[in-house]
Amino acid sequence: MSAEFLTYTFWGNLIKHYLIAFGAFLISVIVLRIFKYFIIQRIKNIGSKTKTEIDDFLIRMIDNIDWPFYFMLSLYIGFLFLELPTVVIRGINYAAIIVVTFYVTKSIGELVDIGKEKLIKKKKLDKSRGGLFAIISKIILWTIGGIFTISNLGFNVSTLIAGLGIGGIAIGFALKNILDDIFASFSIYLDEPFERGDFIIIGEDMGIVKKIGIKTTRIQTLEGQELIVSNKELTNTRINNYKKMRKRRAEFDFGVKYETPTKKLKKIPKWVKDIINNVEGVEADRVHFSEFGDYALNFSTVLYLDEPDYDFYMDAQQEINLKIKEKFEKNGIEFAYPTQKVFLKK
Repeated sequence: MSAEFLTYTFWGNLIKHYLIAFGAFLISVIVLRIFKYFIIQRIKNIGSKTKTEIDDFLIRMIDNIDWPFYFMLSLYIGFLFLELPTVVIRGINYAAIIVVTFYVTKSIGELVDIGKEKLIKKKKLDKSRGGLFAIISKIILWTIGGIFTISNLGFNVSTLIAGLGIGGIAIGFALKNILDDIFASFSIYLDEPFERGDFIIIGEDMGIVKKIGIKTTRIQTLEGQELIVSNKELTNTRINNYKKMRKRRAEFDFGVKYETPTKKLKKIPKWVKDIINNVEGVEADRVHFSEFGDYALNFSTVLYLDEPDYDFYMDAQQEINLKIKEKFEKNGIEFAYPTQKVFLKK
């Protein structure tokens, strides 16, 4: 290649300058390739041995940067050696703004995912709420990124935002029910009236919360089927959450025959209290001869269980019932059942 050829001018630049620019572009690509595949891998190996999580986050962010960014950066470095028309420079700057904004937004989105994973790992957030949190955060993040990009491209953002506002109102009216459920799910996330795994009662329905979604919450009922309830309905109704209980209060009644001697009636409260207190995790509150029923002498019983779990309550109640029946059988006391006596006067 002759020296004279290098002095030729093309589009306002010497051929020599084009070669230098291409060389700078090529060298940048090679250096960034080495950085991407060798240095980052080396840093990953070192980071995996450290206890801090900051280096892991930085590595994850850098590793998320793909070749469009590196290519754009290399191209930009190459163009620095050339005198270019204003239109071309503006086009390069616009492309750089789009690529950089995209990867910055993507990296911040990665930070949101890392935060979500940490909260789930520490059990401060369940997967359903974590997913909702990430989706809403990313929608807001990418919206801001898009507006920033459009603004830097020279468009009037205020007009766009006003247009989005009017369009948003129209969409809001059209999707009112769906949006109500979405906002309700966000309310459930913030207020935490229940979480996945809780046993709740809604009206006449009860079961274990299996999933809290964006629009609905899924509940596994005691009968086995899956109950799907809209989040809006859940925020507008009373919910009994039994998992939040430290203790469960329970009460039950029983009746004995009118023929039962008074001496034995006086002993029944103490017998029942002793039976209840001898069941592990259960404490008797009161046992009283409460009323003269239509066909029975009725007793009212209140007790407390150390665990709120429903299965524990049913196991304890079964054990108490069996021991009361056994005690009564030994002492000749019979439970009452609906009977009617007819007296005939001659």
